[in-house]
Amino acid sequence: MSKTKPATRLWAKLRVADAGPVRTITLHNPERRNAIGPQMVNELLWALADAHEDDDVRAIVLTGEGKAFCAGGDFSSMGGGSDGPELPPKGDYADLLLAMVRSEKPIVARVNGHAMGGGLGLVAASTFAIAVADAKLGTPEIDVGLFPMMIMAVLARLVPRRALLDMMLLGKKLSAEDARGVGIVNEVAEAADLDATTKRLVNALTSKSPKTIALGLRAFAEQDDMDLAAALPMLRGKLGECLATEDAREGMMAFLEKRAPVWTGR
Repeated sequence: MSKTKPATRLWAKLRVADAGPVRTITLHNPERRNAIGPQMVNELLWALADAHEDDDVRAIVLTGEGKAFCAGGDFSSMGGGSDGPELPPKGDYADLLLAMVRSEKPIVARVNGHAMGGGLGLVAASTFAIAVADAKLGTPEIDVGLFPMMIMAVLARLVPRRALLDMMLLGKKLSAEDARGVGIVNEVAEAADLDATTKRLVNALTSKSPKTIALGLRAFAEQDDMDLAAALPMLRGKLGECLATEDAREGMMAFLEKRAPVWTGR
């Protein structure tokens, strides 16, 4: 049985919709090309928490409204204020990146256009990223006298050292293919194929055991900052936890019986 769904929220900077087991969160700041500010960050934290509390949600798609994914930080909102109803404070941009990296439900960034600065941080913190072929992805902060401090932490987990320094110190904007080459993007799709490519990935994800995915993503996040000697015994225990689930028993039985497994999420 699914947990009680959270009360319907009034979003100012997002659009949230479900299609079966997939929740799509759309950045909605069209007049600023979906630039991200404190209100959008806070709403994203609430939207991700809601998705994790809803057992019916098996995968999350994060995308932008219009032609841009996210143009970066919304400097016009840095002084406070809002463009609509505000939710209680839940955290800042650093909290958001951490919540995404630690997500126990896969987050697919559907990069429908340019992703700069803070927007690129969202792409890097997602579990997967699919970019439209004409998207540009970069860290242009250096050109306005800033540096991508928090973004650097998630990019450094994906991008080789010299390529990352090249991006950050020169403010380079990568093509979607170049972003794939350095590990920021999993796949590149033409605009006409972006939805189909995203759907194939989320369909594959939602066909797996949600319990196993949650356990696996939790273990992946925990071992990320450990050395090998500490990670292996921790992961040995996590394997035991995985083997004890109903889904593991069902999966092994289905394999032996040569049939498709029926996952219960337990």
